[in-house]
Amino acid sequence: MADANEVYAKVKECLVEALGVEEGEIRPEARIMEDLGAESIDFLDIVFRLEKAFNIKIPRGGLFPENILQDEAFVKDGRVTPEGLAEIKRRMPFADIRSLENDPRVGNFSNLFTVDLITRYVRNALP
Repeated sequence: MADANEVYAKVKECLVEALGVEEGEIRPEARIMEDLGAESIDFLDIVFRLEKAFNIKIPRGGLFPENILQDEAFVKDGRVTPEGLAEIKRRMPFADIRSLENDPRVGNFSNLFTVDLITRYVRNALP
């Protein structure tokens, strides 16, 4: 497995290029959408840059799972259900979902997507 610092440095580079943010804004805990201003279209660019930088293939929905929050079995009354939390764990084993478990409001789902999450995903994807 690649060195964590090397992976983090390359992830940081990819995010600076994809999002046009200053290098200093990228910290492990920085949230991709809320802190770095990413929009859904930026996710494609981020994935493309990560694939190129690390010579890996990220399957569609692999890093940024799709449609979890649109499934009625996973969301009820604006909250992620226990089944939804289990599905997030299944699709995102690299994510730390404790904050969402503590406060399962749908609006908190995007908070899972941090620089650290991307770094962990890439480290796990590397041979």
